[in-house]
Amino acid sequence: MSLQLSNARIVQEDRVTEGALEIHDAMVSSIGAATTGRINVLDCEGDFLLPGLIDLHTDNVEQFMHPRPGVQWPIPLAALLAHDWELLGAGITTVLDALSLGDYDSGRARTAMLNEVINGLTTARAAGLLKIDHYFHFRCELSDSALLPLVERHIDNPGLKLISMMDHTPGQRQWHNLTLYREWRAKKNARVWTEDEFALYIAERRDHQQQYVPQSRSTIGCLCREHNIRIASHDDTTIGNVEESHSDGITISEFPTTLTAARRARELGMQIVMGSPNIILGGSHYGNVSAMELADHGLLDVLTSDYVPGSLLHAVFALAAKGFDLPEAVAMVTKNPADLLGFTDRGRIAPGLRADLIRVRLVDGVPVIRNIWVAGKQYL
Repeated sequence: MSLQLSNARIVQEDRVTEGALEIHDAMVSSIGAATTGRINVLDCEGDFLLPGLIDLHTDNVEQFMHPRPGVQWPIPLAALLAHDWELLGAGITTVLDALSLGDYDSGRARTAMLNEVINGLTTARAAGLLKIDHYFHFRCELSDSALLPLVERHIDNPGLKLISMMDHTPGQRQWHNLTLYREWRAKKNARVWTEDEFALYIAERRDHQQQYVPQSRSTIGCLCREHNIRIASHDDTTIGNVEESHSDGITISEFPTTLTAARRARELGMQIVMGSPNIILGGSHYGNVSAMELADHGLLDVLTSDYVPGSLLHAVFALAAKGFDLPEAVAMVTKNPADLLGFTDRGRIAPGLRADLIRVRLVDGVPVIRNIWVAGKQYL
C-alpha cells in the first residue's frame, strides 16, 4: 500500500522543499510534486515533515521503573511499554535507552533495574509490542568496584550501540564545586553530612577513584574496540579531561561542562553531544556551560533528550527561532546521531530510506506533532 503526503514542507538534509512525499511499504519511495491516481493521499496542510528523531541518551525509562523515590514498579513490561509510548509521542522513532552500569550511592537500585529493563525490552521486541526501535547506551560508573563484571556480562548484547565513561567522583568534572554537590545531594537524596562526615565521604570516594577508575577505563576501552562499540566521554570539564579521552580513542564528548573543554574537543575532531533540556531551560541547572552557547560557537553536533523526551523536538525549533538554519537544527536530532551511531537507513528524508517521519505544526511557537510514521506504519 502506498501513501502520498501532499502539501508539506519537507525538511531534507540541506533544504526545506514544498511538495509531496510518497511512502511505499516501509520506505520513502519518492519526493516531488503531487501526483494523481490510485493512491491514498493525506493533505499535510503546509505542516513540516521531519525525519523521525534519533535519541542516543535518555534516562526516561527510570521514571517508569521507579516512579517515586523508594518505589519500584512491580510489572516491568508495563513500565517499559508506557516508556515506549511516551517516546513515540515525543516524535522519537529510534532510541538508545541509557542504562547505568555500576551505582553511585543508589543502594544498588540501578543494578537491580538493569536486567529487568534488558530482559523486558527483549521480551517486548520479540512479541512485537514496541512501537519504536530500542537500542542500549550503557553508562559506566568507572569508580564502582562491581562495574567490570556487569560490563563483561552484557558486552555481547546485540542492541548495545554506545558506552559512556562516567566518573562522578566529587571534586572534579560535573561536581568540581563541592558546595553545589553537597546542596544537590541534600535536595535529591536528603543526604546531610556534618563537616567531618563530608570530609570522610569525599576521602572515600577519591580512594575509590584511584583504586578502580584506571583499570575500568582500560578494560572497557579494550572491550569496546573488540566489539566495535562506540565510546563517549562524560562531563569533560578541563583540557586534560578531553585529552585523556582522546588518547583513549574516544571520539564523542558527551555533556562537556565548560566552553574550554568543548573547544578542545572540537580541535581534536570529537563530536559534541548536549542535552536538549539545557536548550529549553536556557542553561544547565548544574551551572555548567549552556548548550545554546556551544551552538553559538559552532560547538554542538548532537542533541539528546536526557531526562525530558519532549524537549528534543522543542529544542530544534528553539534553535531555529534563534536564527539557526532549520535543516541544521533538525540534523542534530536526526542525521548527526544516525551518522555517529552508524545507522545508514534512517536520519534523513530521502528515497530508499526508512519512512520514519513526523508531521509538525507550530502553534504559538510550540511544535505540535500531528502524525507519526515508523517504518511506514502510522501511529497518529
